[in-house]
Amino acid sequence: MPATRRFGILSYHHAVRLRSSHQTGGPSPEQSRMRILLIGAYGQFGQRIASELARDPLLEITLAGRNADAATTLGATLRDVCPQARISIAILDVESPTLASELAQLTPGVVIHTAGPFQQRDYRVAEAALACGAHYIDLADAREFVAGIDRLDASARAHGRWAISGASTVPGLSAAVIAAHIHEFAELHSVESAISPGNRTARGLATTKAILGYVGQPFPALVDGRWQVVHGWQSLRRIHLPRMAGRWVARCDVPDLSVLPARYPHLRHCDFRAGLELRRMHFGLWLASWLVRVGVMPGLARWARPLLRISEAWQSTGSDTGVMTVEMRGLDRHGRPKRVTWQIVASDGSGPQIPATAAVVLARKLAHGELPDGGARPCVDFFTLAEFMQALAGFPIAASTARPR
Repeated sequence: MPATRRFGILSYHHAVRLRSSHQTGGPSPEQSRMRILLIGAYGQFGQRIASELARDPLLEITLAGRNADAATTLGATLRDVCPQARISIAILDVESPTLASELAQLTPGVVIHTAGPFQQRDYRVAEAALACGAHYIDLADAREFVAGIDRLDASARAHGRWAISGASTVPGLSAAVIAAHIHEFAELHSVESAISPGNRTARGLATTKAILGYVGQPFPALVDGRWQVVHGWQSLRRIHLPRMAGRWVARCDVPDLSVLPARYPHLRHCDFRAGLELRRMHFGLWLASWLVRVGVMPGLARWARPLLRISEAWQSTGSDTGVMTVEMRGLDRHGRPKRVTWQIVASDGSGPQIPATAAVVLARKLAHGELPDGGARPCVDFFTLAEFMQALAGFPIAASTARPR
């Protein structure tokens, strides 16, 4: 099982699935391959996206980033498990002043940008992608970045291409969950979501920086019918899960807080929380949030590397099971209170596959011509929940819906 040893995210059964998918051969002569340029390909989520897209006979994958050795190693592993895959390597720095010309020389059909954190980024990669005639997808979880992508709408429409931001768990998956259940409501009044990864699940520096960036910091949220100022990693709550121990979660600043109220005008409450499975880590971060809030500390993002190392030292404890819940409340067609709770559970450390999947679904749709027209907007209404879950088939990930009376 060489794939398991060399590339941790590819289990043996998954490698077999990659091989078997190519037994029918490549694209027919009248079909041309679309080139996917994957920026940050060897990162936490990029490698998962690459491993899924490599088995599609309509795609060529260019693994891009600043680290040539990491990209080359990933490419060799993907070729081992998928011999017919078309894979190339490109050295690319998104901060380069010549990014636009470098991107154009690679002639991509789709650019997938995974190199976060996006909190301090501008739209230069998206603009460069559109300028060279490519679609653009990113995995941004930065609220202002995702909500502001529509400033590129006129350019995207002029090029007949899509610029889609937030193709991740939020708002990509969360929006699909709501869309799948909205028909049960005459009015949707409240959405509360929470994510708690298993402690033994792999973690990355970019995600760590993104989380620490809003710990203790103020941000607006639609709470109990009005916009209020809340603070990152505060307002503790314990969520109770079937057949699992309860987990603590706290408020986070994510795109949903802007995107969902704009999408659903009847919303009176939109809240999002996340948590760390180990209490020492969760409550340690909660205590630190107060130091930031009262001004003793300016922020925690600068300590991302040492804090990540500390968390990795404790990675052998806890579980490898992650969970996400989305609770929707409102009125049904008869004017009665209605509550629907959707939950997804990822076992065996498969949790990071969830935020990687929206980009996979979108890339396949674009390659197969299933997303006509063009424009720039957050990742809302581009795919169904059923399509998302189908892309996760073969992973130890299961979803369920409860309708408590």
